[in-house]
Amino acid sequence: MAIPLSYNVRNLAVRKATTVMTALGIALTVAVLVAVLAMVDGLRSSLVATGNPLHVLVMRKGSTSELTSSISRDAFRDIKFKPGIALFPSGDPQASLEMVTVIMLESPEKPEGINITLRGLSPAGFALREGVKMVDGRMFAPGAREVIVGASIAARYPMARPGRSLRFGRCDWTVVGVFDAGRSAASSELFAELDQVSADYNRREVLSSVLVRAADASAVQRLIKTVESDRRLNVMALTELAYYEQQTVSAGPIRVMGYLIAIIMAIGSSFAAMNTMYAAVARRSAEIGTLRVLGFSRRAILASFVLESALLSLLGGLLGCLVVVPLNGIQTGMGNFVTFSEITFGLHVGPGTVAIGVAFALVMGVIGGFFPARMAANRTIVATLRES
Repeated sequence: MAIPLSYNVRNLAVRKATTVMTALGIALTVAVLVAVLAMVDGLRSSLVATGNPLHVLVMRKGSTSELTSSISRDAFRDIKFKPGIALFPSGDPQASLEMVTVIMLESPEKPEGINITLRGLSPAGFALREGVKMVDGRMFAPGAREVIVGASIAARYPMARPGRSLRFGRCDWTVVGVFDAGRSAASSELFAELDQVSADYNRREVLSSVLVRAADASAVQRLIKTVESDRRLNVMALTELAYYEQQTVSAGPIRVMGYLIAIIMAIGSSFAAMNTMYAAVARRSAEIGTLRVLGFSRRAILASFVLESALLSLLGGLLGCLVVVPLNGIQTGMGNFVTFSEITFGLHVGPGTVAIGVAFALVMGVIGGFFPARMAANRTIVATLRES
């Protein structure tokens, strides 16, 4: 015969101070874990949202990113006429030769500056990014040292707003517009005309990468094989989705650190729950003896006390998640270990993250409550009644 759940709920309500303090300790542990997972999930969502399933990125063989890649203009002329590439209404191939580098941008948060990705591209490159829309100012003019910035950059860095000037390369560049790329990594980049950027960095003939769009989904893998099989080019090709998926490795150290901190804090929280339940067992000797006299088995008492500890932890877990939920969507930034530049993204507190936090709290509760519960279940009726 099982002990009613209402019995455990009433016990938690009666011991308000102990219940609240233990729940707060568990809530703090869960809040730290959920906040770290929200950061990792936000970064992953930002990178995954950048890729287009029809886009194929071509880089020098062996490159780990566009920053370390090099593609010549001659190679680009060969690549853009490969079969399987979609065409613009004008009849030109949907292919973009691009140059990627990193510049230092002044920030109120970091006076020493922050690395930001600068992408030189042609009008074809902008057209390929259908999710990118101008929201303020205008597009950079051909032949001018003008730059447009992602919305995330403009929001975080006052120096990168329309009308201001940025110094990189050989001289000053004027910010003439802001573009919105949604949650994608492009919102953390600066765009400028390819020829002007390459001239400033003495890379007129050797650029970084080529972005092409396949005619349809079935042509993607054929296009990749065609490009890679051309030994004259010495290039590698992969889908844009796969490229940005590889960059989620940046979130690995953060995830490990978050789990490590949460586990250390969980040990302390588990001991807090354990102490709470030991105290509860000591104060309720008469109740335990009475339950045994009424016919409740040792197993029922064990299950009841473990359940009570789990309920206490569940309360703390839900409280910890509620504390972090308001952080959903808040913009932050972190260094990308692949591109050596900062990427801005929003924290994402999704259902999966909340579920992990609650499950983590329940595990703490079960572990913390098992040993006191076993002690309560193993005590003899005579011993419990004598201590009361």
